[in-house]
Amino acid sequence: MNLALGQTIGGRYNIIRQLGQGGFGATFVAHDQHLPSDRNCVVKQLKPQATDPFTLQTARRLFETEAKILHQLGHHNQIPQLFAYFEESQEFYLVQELIEGDDLSQELTPGTSLSQVQVIELLQEILTILAYVHQHHVIHRDINPHNLIRRKSDGKLVLIDFGAVKQVSTQIVQGQSSIFTVAIGTPGYRPSEQANGNPRLSSDIYAVGIVGIQALTGAVPQELPIDPDSGEICWRDRTSVSPELAKVLDQMIRYDFRERYPSAEAALQALEDLTQPTRATVALGTNSPSSPPVNQSSKRNKPIVVVLLIALAVIAGGGGATVAMINWINSTNATQSYNRGETLLELRRYEDALSAYNRAVELQPDYGEAWLGQGEALLALGKPEAALDAYDKAIQIQREYPEAWKGRGEALATLQRYEEAISAFDQVTKLQPEDVETWERRGIVQMKLQRYSAAIASYDKALEILPNYASAWYRRGWAFHNLQQYEEAIKSYDKAVEHKPDSAEFWYQRGNAFVNLNKYREAVDSYQKAVQFQPDFYRAWYSQGSILNNLNQYQEALAAFDQAVKLQPNNYEALYGRAWALHKLERYQEALTAYERVIKVKPNSDQAWYNRGNVFYTLQQYQDAIAAYNQAVAHKRSHYQAWNSRANALVNLKRYSEALTSYENALTYKPDYKEAKQGKDQTQRQLEELKNQSYQESSDEDDKKR
Repeated sequence: MNLALGQTIGGRYNIIRQLGQGGFGATFVAHDQHLPSDRNCVVKQLKPQATDPFTLQTARRLFETEAKILHQLGHHNQIPQLFAYFEESQEFYLVQELIEGDDLSQELTPGTSLSQVQVIELLQEILTILAYVHQHHVIHRDINPHNLIRRKSDGKLVLIDFGAVKQVSTQIVQGQSSIFTVAIGTPGYRPSEQANGNPRLSSDIYAVGIVGIQALTGAVPQELPIDPDSGEICWRDRTSVSPELAKVLDQMIRYDFRERYPSAEAALQALEDLTQPTRATVALGTNSPSSPPVNQSSKRNKPIVVVLLIALAVIAGGGGATVAMINWINSTNATQSYNRGETLLELRRYEDALSAYNRAVELQPDYGEAWLGQGEALLALGKPEAALDAYDKAIQIQREYPEAWKGRGEALATLQRYEEAISAFDQVTKLQPEDVETWERRGIVQMKLQRYSAAIASYDKALEILPNYASAWYRRGWAFHNLQQYEEAIKSYDKAVEHKPDSAEFWYQRGNAFVNLNKYREAVDSYQKAVQFQPDFYRAWYSQGSILNNLNQYQEALAAFDQAVKLQPNNYEALYGRAWALHKLERYQEALTAYERVIKVKPNSDQAWYNRGNVFYTLQQYQDAIAAYNQAVAHKRSHYQAWNSRANALVNLKRYSEALTSYENALTYKPDYKEAKQGKDQTQRQLEELKNQSYQESSDEDDKKR
């Protein structure tokens, strides 16, 4: 419901004014009528997009998570306290402390820059609050000037709007890799991994760094150019800043999250180091006080150091020591190349990652992990044969290497060498019996071989290990689906959507299973769920429209087809379904236009021509109808219904001889076609009557002449 001023919710909170409005709710200032003071509070209203049980269950879970986190974090003086949370009329409400003041965007106006000292103090204050948040294993995900309020009462910053928070603990599920989340945050302050739905604690560090650069430069984030080669933000030329602070800010906003400070505490420590008195150093030789200390040699001197080390090794230990030293250097460099490859692989820069892995194995040919990385990069680049060779190299180095066996299985599956892929996955499950992902992959390959029962057994193993593994439940349902055991399929789909209620694909296949059981209403409900969670899901819109047409719910079908056509404007099936719905709704002129659009997409569609003819027939435009029927039978000679309808139109024009020929064509292609037989017989009688009438008239005329 839309809250009105003066309305009371929760039995005690009287709405005073509205603060903001969003797609999922609104924020209000309210007065707590159960307290004697005049202190107001903030009421945040969260409105689910739908009110069905599944959506409400999901919304309730997310709402309770946010409330628990707010309650936990609200003990900090610079985070709003949570006073209450409740559900009313299938909508959810949070009641929080009202922070009086202006947000930081009022201070960081475009073109206005702060001093270096002011920026350091600002960053320290934000990071101090954020350190408390990170200590509770929570990522804020939307740090920006609008979510930092300068409190009037004491001038301190307060971090608000925890609606986008994510608990780090929910990113890992029994050893699986991170579960990606929806991209949340404000553009410009949101790093790449967060935009891809995989936020980290260092994602918040990035946002704070951007705020600091905005304060230093007076430029909004969108104005700052990006280096096309490195992905790093270029900002130093826009301000005068010490190298030390610039280095800290650069590390905060690194493109690669691994290169940033891992938490707010680490970033805060780096800033505090800037403000500490410089440590005393012992002067050597003629170094002046302003010269850099001896232990801060530049990178260009490092090769000289390495040469000196090798020379010393030769002097001290001879050639054997030299070889050992070179091997040590190669190993170190190989590790660096490997680590670079790992970072680039995670950033999906596969060509660059491959180059790094190649360098690692050149330097250290027995580097199994680098061969594995090379295989993963090659597989991602669509080179499964080469990837297979890399995985085999890794296995030769380390026979019991489950990750390499798993990669080998993936490469073989891509090459459609399914039996060998299953054997590779079997090696993984021997080494790691609890690897649910491999059990699932094994099932997928068995599905390729149409061994549906065997696939179900593999999925069952995965589900024994991890009962809430939604993907395995879904694939298990698909296996039963292929076995035409639709009731069993639906049971598995039900478990899949129970554990992952926002999966459009799960709901869609559930709907298809209901269609096969002729349970059309249930099918429509599932399709509606699919498009609720994925509004651009063409197949679900089209399937929904088709079933609604079958249920004679043409108005609802039309709405579904309209959505499908928006997504795929030239899709024949959706256009035809839409035209048919308009036809059945007796919106004939619109139907004619719709059929014309179908025919433009598929000119040889006999059925579209036939139905277009039927619309003209209904409108008693028989000549146009005949022209359309002519096109239908031209594209499909055996279209007996079009021949019959053509004959009917000819009868209405009293062209009986042509009509008889059309009826005969209909009966040629369908001898037991009752309508055509009846039409033919009736037309023959009419033709006989006309002949008799003509004969009688002729006789009467002869009699008169006599």
